[in-house]
Amino acid sequence: MRPWPVDPHPAAGREGFAAWPRRLQEARLTRRRAAAVRRLSVLVAALFGWAASQVAVPPGAGEVRASETRRSAIVEAVARVKSAVVNIHGEKTLAPGEAPVGTADSDRRVNGMGTGAIIDERGYILTNHHVVDGVSEIHVTLTDARQYTARLISHDPATDLAIIKIDVPSKLDIVPIGISSDLMTGETVIAIGNAFGYEHTVTRGIISALHRTVQVGDTQKYEDLIQTDASINPGNSGGPLFNIDGDMIGINVAVRVGAQGIGFAIPIDKALEIATDLMSSRRITNTWHGIVAASADKTNVDAGVVVRAVDVQSPAAKGGLSAGDRIVRVGDVAIGRPIDVERAFLDHHAGEQIEVAVSRDGQEQVVELTLADLPDALRGGNGPAWELLGLKLSPLSTKQFQRYRSRYRGGLSVTAVRPDSPAAKQGIRRGDVLLGLHVWETISLDNVDYVLGRPDLSELMPLKFYVLRGSELFPGYMHVGSTNRAATH
Repeated sequence: MRPWPVDPHPAAGREGFAAWPRRLQEARLTRRRAAAVRRLSVLVAALFGWAASQVAVPPGAGEVRASETRRSAIVEAVARVKSAVVNIHGEKTLAPGEAPVGTADSDRRVNGMGTGAIIDERGYILTNHHVVDGVSEIHVTLTDARQYTARLISHDPATDLAIIKIDVPSKLDIVPIGISSDLMTGETVIAIGNAFGYEHTVTRGIISALHRTVQVGDTQKYEDLIQTDASINPGNSGGPLFNIDGDMIGINVAVRVGAQGIGFAIPIDKALEIATDLMSSRRITNTWHGIVAASADKTNVDAGVVVRAVDVQSPAAKGGLSAGDRIVRVGDVAIGRPIDVERAFLDHHAGEQIEVAVSRDGQEQVVELTLADLPDALRGGNGPAWELLGLKLSPLSTKQFQRYRSRYRGGLSVTAVRPDSPAAKQGIRRGDVLLGLHVWETISLDNVDYVLGRPDLSELMPLKFYVLRGSELFPGYMHVGSTNRAATH
């Protein structure tokens, strides 16, 4: 039973106890009004909730939105790209020469970490070679915390780049790719990576300098790097460097030990050129299309892709493609960069017909291209260089070699590399020039035969090599033995 409403001071005032019935009625009216207000509030809230549900909410928007003044260009860029950045980690075993003397086998196993950028919606990821080199099981974590085990597709130790792949049930977001030919010293950049294991760490800074050369140890040298003061820490390797628009303009690769605010990245133009070769169908599946593609204008990301050349008697030549054609589409893949051409041919096999749409003289044409197996002539031939190294080599005339403007006397052109060979594992690729093996120059095929035919060859392991790529020299080491011999054709 509810108590009667009483005045705090019943004896006070002129009305006294006579006012109780009126006050009781007023109290009842007050309670009714309060109940009505509560019911109206519930109804209004429900109506507003229904109305809000009819309004499209941007993905990722929470119940409380930050003020627009806080949504800076950096915030917008990070929101645009973070889903295309992955964290990489795994365990690797140090080689005897890398571990301290007397180290137990269990102590030679170390945890590695790095970062990668998704460059194909099927799960192809670009990262640094040193991030995945020697890792027995590569673990990849996406921004939504999904985890996958990746496999190494191809790699190039000379430039420290690699392609890995995860198998996913649905399409992934691809990192937006910019150009590095128009970079400006002083412009803002953003790094996202697995810094010290802290996943998807965002740092920002500026481009401190361009065209830097950095020597890392005796066998690794980077040239033409971007220098930045954006914090790049262990674990950032292989991750993207973005401009303020959220376009990837570099691959983070190194830091200056003992210094603050000095990090380096491979320019994206160079990284994409290498990635295109790493993802080529002739390299991964030994299939042949015969298209040599190039950017129509390297300074304009929207310029498109043209056919620079067509291999003789190739599927592209038989299909009617010609140098100068602008490639619009391959299959269902729109072509914007040369790497898109190779992406389009992945997962297709010899004998499959693929439509290629090109623009010629202002008119769009569609040609049918039938993929073929890579001819033996392009895979390589017999001989010690092919059997032991996996290289098909061709002599260069003095005039041809002079085009490289090198201080060396000469070399041999690499015309083919056998997949999974010692040379392929060290990133040597078609178009490189082999300058020397161990302490001997390789100007002629006889020079190579001499080195590989030495009775003490096993004592020279790992065999040091020197490769010229453009104007850059890449030294490295590869293990050669009788187990590396390929079956003759």
